[in-house]
This record gives sequence, C-alpha cells and structure tokens, in this order.
Amino acid sequence: MNNRNWMMERDPMGDWRKVQEDVNRIFNVAFPRWGEREEGLRKGSWAPQVDIIEGPNAIVLEADLPGVRAEDFRLSIENFVLTLQGERRLEKEAKGEQYHRVERQYGTFVRSFTLPTTVQVEQVVAEFRDGVLRISLPKREEVKARQIEVTVRGAQAQAAAGSK
Repeated sequence: MNNRNWMMERDPMGDWRKVQEDVNRIFNVAFPRWGEREEGLRKGSWAPQVDIIEGPNAIVLEADLPGVRAEDFRLSIENFVLTLQGERRLEKEAKGEQYHRVERQYGTFVRSFTLPTTVQVEQVVAEFRDGVLRISLPKREEVKARQIEVTVRGAQAQAAAGSK
C-alpha cells in the first residue's frame, strides 16, 4: 500500500473524535447529571433539551418540545422515576417540493429522571405551552429547610443572662 492510498483511507479527525468521546464518558461517569444517575439517557432518535431548577418549595423540570403536539407525548411517574416519551414527526413533503437540508431532528424520544424521595408525586402538575413542557414537582413540607431555635442551659445560660 502506498502512502497516497493510506492518506485517502484514514480519517484524520477520527482520533480526535475518539478522545472527545472518552473525555465525555469519563465526565459523565464522574459527574452524572441529576436525574440521569440510574437510567441514563435512553436513546431515541433525538432527545429534548431539559432544564431542572430547584427552589425552596419545588423542583421544576422544563423540556423543549418544539413541533411536538400534546397528543404525541406521554408523561408518567412510577417508583419515583419520571418518564417523558413521545415522537416528533417530520411532515410529509408536498408534491413538487423537495428538502434540500433537514437539520432538525425527528423521531421517537425517551427521557427518564430519577426523582428524589422528597417529591410529592401525587401533587405533580404539568403544563404544555408554546412548545415547552413545564413540570412542577412540589417538595414535602417536612424536608423544607427551617430555622431551629436553640435553648441554652447550664453555665452558659447563666453567663449570658448576667451580661444583659
């Protein structure tokens, strides 16, 4: 095999892609994102982008579902695992028209997130508006942060009382 054929058959970026995949895999194992610890991202044809925001009273999950109709996805919770699955369909092209480029992804998707046990699954509320699914996951009262007053007794209490 001469050098010219070897240059044509070799993918010079292949080595860099492998390094990038290895680094991504290492970081995903070392720093898993919330909700992807156990299930991971089950692969479909594409995956909606998701933001997870935690506030004092609830965890809010927002998923981008542009071009998806409400009847084309399902949302379920079972054993503290929230699952969003559905499909974004490519509309059939009209007669006489042809696509020159298709960059948006289509097909089925499944995203699963392990919820903390502090979520009240019976109180979960979901709203779908303008292509964004917003899921509010309220926290139980007993897990919310609260201030605890400390009563001081003994010698320290007497010393504190005497200094007033």
